Amino acid sequence: MNNSVTLKDIARALNLSISTISKSLNDSYEISTDTKQKVLAYAREHHYSPNRLAKGLKEGKSRSIGVVVCSLDNHFAAQMLDGIDQTSSEKAYQIIIMQSKESEAQERACLELLFASGVDGILISPACETTDFSYLNALQETGLPVVIFDRLTDRIHSHKVGADNFKGAYDATVHLIEKGYRHIAQLNTNTTLSIATDRLNGYRKALEDYQIAFRPELVRSCDYADARKLDTDLQEAITYYMSLPMKPDALFTAGDQISTRCLVLLNKMGYRIPGDIALIGFTNTDLADALNPSLSTVHQPAFEMGRLAARQLISLIEWKGSDQPEYETVMLDTSISVRSST
Repeated sequence: MNNSVTLKDIARALNLSISTISKSLNDSYEISTDTKQKVLAYAREHHYSPNRLAKGLKEGKSRSIGVVVCSLDNHFAAQMLDGIDQTSSEKAYQIIIMQSKESEAQERACLELLFASGVDGILISPACETTDFSYLNALQETGLPVVIFDRLTDRIHSHKVGADNFKGAYDATVHLIEKGYRHIAQLNTNTTLSIATDRLNGYRKALEDYQIAFRPELVRSCDYADARKLDTDLQEAITYYMSLPMKPDALFTAGDQISTRCLVLLNKMGYRIPGDIALIGFTNTDLADALNPSLSTVHQPAFEMGRLAARQLISLIEWKGSDQPEYETVMLDTSISVRSST
């Protein structure tokens, strides 16, 4: 639908030039604060919104950002997308969201479609399956800005925003140790991305610092790509753990969906939590307090992660310098929420 109010209409109503109206709406330093406020007030009152397409054509940009996440059926991903959307909207960019479903092939198809659609930049949280980043590197070589968020990799040179997964895993393991647990199992995702390796290393470091022997048989990974197979993998892992001669007395789950599903499966299989086995895991679910028992969690600042990743991408899109900007990796702090399961 076309705007009912144009720049020309606002200019005529306020007896100002179209140039002054445009500069006011773009917060130009050339225009006085009083004039800006008067223009903005009129624009809001008459529901004026800029024509994105016309603005994009004038600037040589589409003012759109492509976003690729693992799945839309994921509370953590939804929180990141809220952060991305807030920053993008503030900067007058629209977002096009696609999901890889943890498939490297589908992720590539998403990127190809977004590139063909003329987006100004790409925000991507790589699929668990992804091991080849050559296509992303090729997109960068065309001049398309790319920012990696959540699941980081050193195979692409770019701005990156993630959570401090090493510290989150370390803190979760220390929490269990300080509660008196000594036989702590870790259940992780089967990906080579830093999200898994950092959480494994944090777990191992905590054991080392408290002089607890690392037992390789207490570390298992599961297939995160197939939701139906995930439940089977988790049930097999729990059965395996509880059949060990020296079974674990606590379980640290290093994945969002793994954590909540393990709680359900442990209950279903008849284990008392934390009586038979304690449980803490990475998850941002709002239902942690409502679960039975309430679930101790490692919380990641998902909204802030998305907001900052979008800000970094837009800074690359709007970069005016002749040389390449200096890339940075930002790691945000996690936090532990202690509940009944530990």
